[in-house]
Amino acid sequence: MINIGVIGYGYWGPNVVRNFHSVDGARVVAICDRDGEARKRAARTWPDAAVCADASEIVTSPSLDAVAVITPVSSHFELARMALRQGKHIFVEKPFTAAVAQAEELIELAERKHLNIMVDHTFLFTGAVRKMKELIDDNVLGKLYYFDSTRVNLGLFQHDINVLWDLAPHDLSIMNHLIPEKPSAVVATGGSHFNGLEDIAYLTIYFPDNMIAHINVNWMSPVKVRTTLIGGQKKMLVWNDLSSDEKIKVYDKGVDVTTKESVYDLLISYRSGEMWAPKISQKEALAREAEYFIECIEKNETPFNDGKAGLAVVHMLQAANQSLEKNKQLGATMKGKLIYV
Repeated sequence: MINIGVIGYGYWGPNVVRNFHSVDGARVVAICDRDGEARKRAARTWPDAAVCADASEIVTSPSLDAVAVITPVSSHFELARMALRQGKHIFVEKPFTAAVAQAEELIELAERKHLNIMVDHTFLFTGAVRKMKELIDDNVLGKLYYFDSTRVNLGLFQHDINVLWDLAPHDLSIMNHLIPEKPSAVVATGGSHFNGLEDIAYLTIYFPDNMIAHINVNWMSPVKVRTTLIGGQKKMLVWNDLSSDEKIKVYDKGVDVTTKESVYDLLISYRSGEMWAPKISQKEALAREAEYFIECIEKNETPFNDGKAGLAVVHMLQAANQSLEKNKQLGATMKGKLIYV
């Protein structure tokens, strides 16, 4: 039996507790939150679990095998490091850490102590993303040309991180999981309108061989949109995560080019075939992820959403923040002028 302690019982914590509690071979034995009302909710819902306000009680408990860190990103590093030092496997909410150096230190510590890190990139366990991975690995789409994702809604405004760090980890983790090539450049633009943190942002990621990705995240949209488009040489795909059925649609559409002697003689034709919607699993993603975490611990296997996967996302977020600052300064100094960047 794998005994788990969960730190953080706010928005996402109750879902984590519920799903780990339902896994065969696992048991949530302790829950921690600094907020008194959250502790009351936890005690009422899970009377068999010990409830506390001090995270050190969780990470130092000799009865625990693993710790789930479901707290603001600014606290991830210290809590995860304490848990690893105490010999606990860790499950960490996205984004993994607030800086690349922090993620690297946690990875090195876990490897030295032979412990597992799993970063909670929940969308990788949805039926839709699993099906897209299958289609790409089976070369159904052919050579990939672009990845375009929109994740917008009205709120929830955060006070410690900008919209990139809040929403983009979902899309970046999905992109990294689906696209085998490593990105080579990141460019970000955005705007902040209320508390000094960007509430709108556009992220462009460049890959080798002319592959490009674009991610739009926004806390100020009048409608909620969760859509991803992936274009390939053979077929194109649309994923609408808000659709109740047919979340994925695969289109036999594209462009065929016949090469002649010169570039001016290129013959371009458009292909427009049928659309089909593959069947996808409806099992809750977090339930599948919780089962996988326990399985990796029991079998002493490294999960695919490990610390290095989390580091890759943090690396892009940190680079995107640097790009945001650079472009912010550009906009401030070049008012009234149109320039190329």
